Amino acid sequence: MSRDELWVCQLGIVEYREALALQERLRAARHAERVPDTLLLLEHWPVYTRGRRSDAGELPMGETWYLNQGIDIVDTDRGGRVTYHGPGQLVGYPIMRIDDVIAYLRTIEIALVVALSDTGIGARARPDEGPDFTGVWTEGRKIASIGVHVSRAITTHGFAVNVQNDLQPFEWVIPCGLDGVSMTSVLKETRGGGDLLAGFRELAAERFAEAFGRRPRVIAPDELEARIAPLPAGP
Repeated sequence: MSRDELWVCQLGIVEYREALALQERLRAARHAERVPDTLLLLEHWPVYTRGRRSDAGELPMGETWYLNQGIDIVDTDRGGRVTYHGPGQLVGYPIMRIDDVIAYLRTIEIALVVALSDTGIGARARPDEGPDFTGVWTEGRKIASIGVHVSRAITTHGFAVNVQNDLQPFEWVIPCGLDGVSMTSVLKETRGGGDLLAGFRELAAERFAEAFGRRPRVIAPDELEARIAPLPAGP
C-alpha cells in the first residue's frame, strides 16, 4: 500500500445514512492502516443535513413541511450548518489521515477552485470571512460547500459541488447559515448540456489528488467493501 496513493471510488446514488455507515467502516479501516487515503464520489437522494453549528431557524418551514416535499432531514457530526444534497450534485467524502484541519480545508478549496476553472468558471475561496464562508464561490454565489469531521486524525464527510442538481431546495432553507445567500451550479454558470456530472467528477478526482500530492487509483465498490470488511475473529 503506497503512501502517495489515493483510492478513488465512484458509488453512484447512495442514501445518506448508508453513506454515513460506509464512511465509519472505511474510517476504522483507515485508522488500522488496512487501506490508504480514499476519496468516495457519489450523489444522494434529496436530503437536508444539519451540522454541529446548525439551529432550528435554518429550516424555517418546519421539518414536516420538508418531509412532505420528499426531502429527508439528517443531523450529522460534521462542522458547518444546514445544506442540501440531491441527484446531480457531486459529493466527495475523503477518508484521510491528516494533522492540520485548517490546512486540509484550504487544500480542498484549492482543488475545487482549480477543477471549476477547468470548466471555465472563475471561482475562489473566502477563508478570511469566517467559518460560514468555508467553501467555494463564484461572483458572490456559492457553488461548493465543505463540512468535515475528524476523529483520531481521520477525516469523514467532505465537500458537495452543485453540478446539475435542482437548486430550488436551497431557497427553502438558510443554507450554510447565511441568510440571503445565492446558490449556483456548474450548469447555471456554464449553460452547458448533457451529462455534466460525469465530466466534472473526473476533474474533481484529478484535481483533488493533485492538490494533496497523491497518485489516484480507481477502485471498484465491491473491492473497497472487501478491503474494509471486518476481519475474521481469531481462534
